Amino acid sequence: MTHDIHPLTDGVGLRPVTLGDAESFAEALTRSRAYMRRWEPVRPDAFYTVAGQVQRLTGLLADRDAGRAMSWALADERDRVVGAMTLASIERGPFRNARLGYWIDVDRAGRGLATAAVTRVCELARDGLGLHRIAAGTVLDNIASQRVLAKCGFELYGTAPRYLHIDGAWQDHRMFQRILHDGPPQG
Repeated sequence: MTHDIHPLTDGVGLRPVTLGDAESFAEALTRSRAYMRRWEPVRPDAFYTVAGQVQRLTGLLADRDAGRAMSWALADERDRVVGAMTLASIERGPFRNARLGYWIDVDRAGRGLATAAVTRVCELARDGLGLHRIAAGTVLDNIASQRVLAKCGFELYGTAPRYLHIDGAWQDHRMFQRILHDGPPQG
């Protein structure tokens, strides 16, 4: 997979995360904390600090190096983080699957950025990682995220009761998938 910046929209590009993004992630996540609360796990205050983001990014980079995940920052023209995309739980072999998670900065939400980024990540997952399928889940009332997934070719395939602990409670999720190709597994 290339580590180039992939232009998206509104002067924002998609690029792999680096440890040097910790401060920018801390700022963006703090700015968007109240906005994203309904769709995120309850996190300790330390998560929103530079040190907390160094710890989180260190784990993400270790997962990338082990082939278990791939994480991208959405960065503006000043290289400030304004969102993120992660393919987690990457599985090889006959499954060729990953779980997609993403968020967009409160100041950039509703402008098509998530749709552009999810579309590009699906292309990178298919062409760069050789994945067959991507799964994603949203809490039942996250209509905006469900619209993004539908626009990007994801199909609703069910509801998972009490799927994730979000905003302080076990939340039901709508489950989506996108089949990226039907060729045989490569590599």
